[in-house]
Amino acid sequence: MADKITMQADGTLAVPDNPIIPFIEGDGTGVDIWPAAKLVLDAAASKYGKTIEWMEVLAGEKAFNETGDWLPQDTIDNFEKYLIGIKGPLTTPIGGGFRSLNVAIRQIMDLYVCLRPVRWFTGVPSPVKEPQLVDMVIFRENTEDIYAGMEVEAGTPEALKMIELLHDHFGWEIKEGSGIGVKPISKSGSQRLQRAAIEYAVKRGRKRVHWVHKGNIMKFTEGAFQKWGYELVREEFSDVAIGWEDCGGDPGDKILVQDAIADIALQQVLTRPKEFDVIATMNLNGDYLSDALAAQVGGIGIAPGANINYVTGHGVFEATHGTAPKYAGQDKVNPSSVLLSGVMMFEHLGWQGAADDIITAVEAAIADKVVTYDFARLMEGATEVKCSEFASAVVDRL
Repeated sequence: MADKITMQADGTLAVPDNPIIPFIEGDGTGVDIWPAAKLVLDAAASKYGKTIEWMEVLAGEKAFNETGDWLPQDTIDNFEKYLIGIKGPLTTPIGGGFRSLNVAIRQIMDLYVCLRPVRWFTGVPSPVKEPQLVDMVIFRENTEDIYAGMEVEAGTPEALKMIELLHDHFGWEIKEGSGIGVKPISKSGSQRLQRAAIEYAVKRGRKRVHWVHKGNIMKFTEGAFQKWGYELVREEFSDVAIGWEDCGGDPGDKILVQDAIADIALQQVLTRPKEFDVIATMNLNGDYLSDALAAQVGGIGIAPGANINYVTGHGVFEATHGTAPKYAGQDKVNPSSVLLSGVMMFEHLGWQGAADDIITAVEAAIADKVVTYDFARLMEGATEVKCSEFASAVVDRL
């Protein structure tokens, strides 16, 4: 009988061999990519005597059509109850409602880490000469920064009041007709992200952690993020990690923690990718970095992601691309983003063998040039297959 995943007193997950896992199929191409990913995930799990009781929950267009609500409370309740979930891409309502359903789920559940590993699979077409050098993990803060949504629209009474307030109290001159946004960056929000990044590096044997920020300009938000990160290293991780300034760049057998200005980092992940390993950064920087890195290894169609609260044990794993509605129902698009997000989910559950098997099988299918149209059009001698056929090809190679 299927059972719940639970959080233990020591902060680790207790995962039964037959867990109940809620899923959101996703809008647009979700109807194609989710069944394909599920086929592979079930096959890999079964090799190790494990089965998943998939529980469908609703969000996005399907939810609105069936319930009149874009994000039903029942969906959030089930994600919270069963701890771990997975989802396809979701559309964002136009003209009102949620700013973003994806962001709403993250913020409602306080999933403060957006985890985005980026690596190259042999044979995947890439615009760079040495994509194999890209092997990075982005820890993007999910709940603060400008994505917190604290904005007022230009020309509204709220904006006029904000402009007047800032002028009267701080002497700030803001142009008439401006929209105003607030960028909150807290010490607690920064350090819980940074703590997760260092703990990940320790657990996975990673050698470097970078704080990426624009603290040279935004000194009291992004600059504070950098400062708080180094404080955390000294106060909590001095036995396993050390900052650059405290060791002159020679960490010995410890993890080297350093920082990089965001615009320089966006250059260096392209020109010197070997120097980057684990990156922790704020929301907007993380958005830019993760998508730019995905482009180096084959595009966002093969980029997985997860949103995690390491304290409560909650995690929602997700495809990182959009809904691509014009391809919906054509059994055409690449299912790898949601499939590899499932791999991340298996790793998070401790099902490392099944996760490794899927990675090996995906690599084998790509090496054999059995790929969906997005890769086939860039590879000589490729066999173009449908979304479902790619999933079957991966299963055949498990």
